[in-house]
Amino acid sequence: MTIFESLNNTTDKAVDSAEKYIKTSRAYLRLKVFQQITLSLSLVVKMAIIGALVLLAIIFTAVSAAIAIGNALDSISLGYLIVGACFLLLALVIYYLRKHIERKLIATMSEKYFD
Repeated sequence: MTIFESLNNTTDKAVDSAEKYIKTSRAYLRLKVFQQITLSLSLVVKMAIIGALVLLAIIFTAVSAAIAIGNALDSISLGYLIVGACFLLLALVIYYLRKHIERKLIATMSEKYFD
């Protein structure tokens, strides 16, 4: 009988250890998910704020550059046309470099999330 009791005690200890491990793993997983959600949300908020401020700066700079170019050429509409063409050229360059930008972004984000 002592062998069966010893086996029963060992089995109970193993079950208790397994339950404790599962509870601990679950708690860790919940904390990890919370960390990832918080990191993602803070990144989105920061990017939205910075993006809005940069957009405002670009708009004001573009308008002032168009007016300055227009005054220099004695044609305000030509100044706006030149600034618009510069933005179009910039958009084309970014479009052709989109794969490189995507790879760089994925590499940066994977370092943040999988560390």
